[in-house]
Order: sequence, then C-alpha cells, then structure tokens
Amino acid sequence: MGAHISAAAPSTRGCPMTPHTTTARRRTRLGSTYVALAAAALLVASCGTGEDSPAAQGEVTPQSPQTTELADTTEGEQFAVADLVAPEGEPRGTVEFAEVEGGTLVTVEAVDLSPGFHGLHIHTTGLCEPDSENPASPGERGAFLSAGGHLKGDDDEAVHPEHAGDLPTLYVAGDGTGKIVTFTDRLDRDQLLDDDGSAVMIHESSDNLANIPERYAPDGPDSDTQNAGDGGSRIACGVVTELG
Repeated sequence: MGAHISAAAPSTRGCPMTPHTTTARRRTRLGSTYVALAAAALLVASCGTGEDSPAAQGEVTPQSPQTTELADTTEGEQFAVADLVAPEGEPRGTVEFAEVEGGTLVTVEAVDLSPGFHGLHIHTTGLCEPDSENPASPGERGAFLSAGGHLKGDDDEAVHPEHAGDLPTLYVAGDGTGKIVTFTDRLDRDQLLDDDGSAVMIHESSDNLANIPERYAPDGPDSDTQNAGDGGSRIACGVVTELG
C-alpha cells in the first residue's frame, strides 16, 4: 500500500533561521516602524496634538463649504450675426452674438481657412470692403482696411490685448473648419451696433497678444504689436448685423 503524502506550505517554525531569513524579517519590522513613525510625524505637523494644537487654542475655526455662483453663459438672447467672407467674396462662415448674464457670448464657425491659429477680433467700423483705404493711414490700401482698427471700447488709450474687441485666437483644423465659443464682458449690444457698426475680422496668422518677452525686445512690443498682435493680413471679414 502506497504512502499518502500531504503537501503543505513551507514553514519556518522549528526550522533553523538562516542569515537571509533573519535579515528579511528585520527589514520588515524596521519598515513597519518607519511607516508608523512617518504617519505620526505627518499628523503632528498638520494637526498638532492636544492642547498645543491650533484648534485647541482657538486659532482655527471650522470652515463651511463655499459655493461660487457663476454667470450662466450657455444660453442667451441672440441679437446680431455676421457673415464672414474672403476678399474675393467667398463665404468663410458665420458669427453669432447673444446677450447672456454679465456680458456677450460670441460663437464663431469658420470654413475653408488654412489650418492653424488665426487672430480673431472685432473691428471698429462695419465695412468689409475687399480693396479699401486704411482710415487711420490715408494712402494705404488692402483687404478689409475699411473696417478700421480693433474696437477699443470705453478706453481710448487701450492697447492690445486690452481692446474691447480682442478675442481668443481661432484654431482651424486640418479640414479647414474652426469653431470657438467665447464669453466677454467687454462687449455689449450698444458697442457692436453703434452708428458706424462693427466687423468681425479673421487674420492670416496667430495673435501673439502683444506677449513679447524682453529677451527678444528689451524695449517691449512696438506700436504694430500693440495695435493688432501681429496677426498679419485680413483674410475674412463680416459686418455685425442686428437681428430684427
């Protein structure tokens, strides 16, 4: 009759302790002790102990959860629109303006533009003439110069990017489409639809927001950068039109 052999997990009970086993156990005990001491030190450092704690001395008062009320900028009453066109007259998208709590919601949907970032601004005059004279520089002609410079708003001395009409740059994907929804409290219905109107402008290049580090220009950004952010030529323009 064969012998029955039972398999059991190895045990060190009753077995001689090798140097390796002793070292491993010692490391385990030391590791546990270190973790416990570290946790205690952290507790003391953060909370204090007993009568010496800031809470016990009345230096700390319980804080109630605080909720910040944000303006609802997702819905509003649309009051104006702009149809974007290229200098040659081809459509380049639409821009919608809506009154929301605290300001204006601007929604831009662009098509058939070159991929990458493009400067996006509101200009001071509602004229998008493809070959026109710059009202601030007689004799200078170009695409959509009739729209004038950036809408400054209430501060006539404002420089880029503090103009009321300065908006975030528009990113255009590889398929030529771009969309941005942005909120601003610098623009309102009256500014956009005043006597000479206003226009939405998209530029050929990205807007640097006049962020010119001193290592590049010790004297800071020049007047061109402070006026327009070096966005380059005007490639799409749309007159802001009130919805009736």
